[in-house]
Parts: sequence; C-alpha cells; structure tokens
Amino acid sequence: MLAILLCLPRLAPPAVTAAAPAGEKLVALTFDDGPMGETTERLLDGLRERGVQATFFLIGRQAERYGDTVLKIARDGHQLGIHTYDHLCVQGMGAEQFFDQTERARRAVFRLVGEQELWLRPPYGLMDANTPRFADGPLILWSVDPEDWRDGDARRVCGHIAQIVRDGDIILLHDVYESSVDAALAAVDELTARGFRFVTVRELLDLRGIEPAAGAVVRRAAN
Repeated sequence: MLAILLCLPRLAPPAVTAAAPAGEKLVALTFDDGPMGETTERLLDGLRERGVQATFFLIGRQAERYGDTVLKIARDGHQLGIHTYDHLCVQGMGAEQFFDQTERARRAVFRLVGEQELWLRPPYGLMDANTPRFADGPLILWSVDPEDWRDGDARRVCGHIAQIVRDGDIILLHDVYESSVDAALAAVDELTARGFRFVTVRELLDLRGIEPAAGAVVRRAAN
C-alpha cells in the first residue's frame, strides 16, 4: 500500500511516467533551510560528482541572498521547493500570512529560475487543519530524520540514515551545516553501494505512480 496520507487528483502532469523496475530501491534526499553559500556549493559539488539529484526546500530570503547558488541547484537538475520566506511555522497562521510567506518565497525563486512547480515543506513539519486547505500543492514531509542539527556529528547522522532507511523513504537533512554535507555524501556512498538509487521527490512519486495534488501530505512512497 502506498505510504501517503492523502492522494487527491493530480495538480500537474508528471515529469516521469515510467514505473520503476520491480524491486528497485528508491530514496529521496532532501535539504532544508538553504541555500547557504559555500556549504550548499560544496554539497552540490559532491552530488554532481556522484551523479545524484536531490530536492532543496529553500527559504525565500536565503534564495534572495544566494541567488547564484539557487541557479546552480537548478542547473544541476535538482528539484526546487519552498520552506516559506522567513522560516516561520505555518501552524496557526491565517490565510493572509500563509499566502504572504509562501508566495513571497515562490516569487524569490521565480525571479531566479522562472516560474515552475515549487512544493512546500512546512517548517518544523508542523501544520494544522487549515494548512492543506491553504496549500496550492502537496505538502512534503519526511520519513527519516537523523536530527543533523543536534550535535554536528556527521558519523552519527550517516549511521542513523544507513541503519533505518527503507525503499521509498524521504530523508530530511539541512544544507546549512558542514557536518550535514559530510553526512549526506557519506550516506549517498554507502546506500549506493547497497543498491539504492537516489531520486528527487517528484521522481519518487512519479515512479511509484502517486499523483499528489493541493493539500496532499507526503511522507514516503513505497510499493
């Protein structure tokens, strides 16, 4: 059974239509709170060397500050999403503030890369009953959280990911910490050696035949 909380009519046509080969282990690596200049740039270099694409949930004001980095993320084929403009918790927000935070973030990214589909990851993963009603796209959460912000221990973070990861998981990391970059690249190497293939969240859902729409809450996508 597909592990998705809601599955509503598709918001937009899929970018990928072919199903994943039977038995293929897919995982989506995602990064929050960036971009962050040299830290994100080093991550991009490492992902490029490994032929891996990820999904970046950008804070709007950070996108404005590090526009060149946003362009590199897009040019390398990674998926872009938003994480509000000011990294504010959307739980308890009224419609006006919610739309201000999400649309300002989208406009900041649009000015750099043009208009495109930008899914929302709510800061802290916190929502209320209004959040799915306000959202004009799916809400992307996660199924693996090594709490990379907690102690700066790259070995612990990589070990946590490697120990619990399963097919269809969405991994939460942050591209604003040097230790998280180290952990992410180490995890990519280990999981690739174990037969996992890294894809964007968009690709993960497409390859698993999931059709997310406005208000859909996604945590993972497994067969």
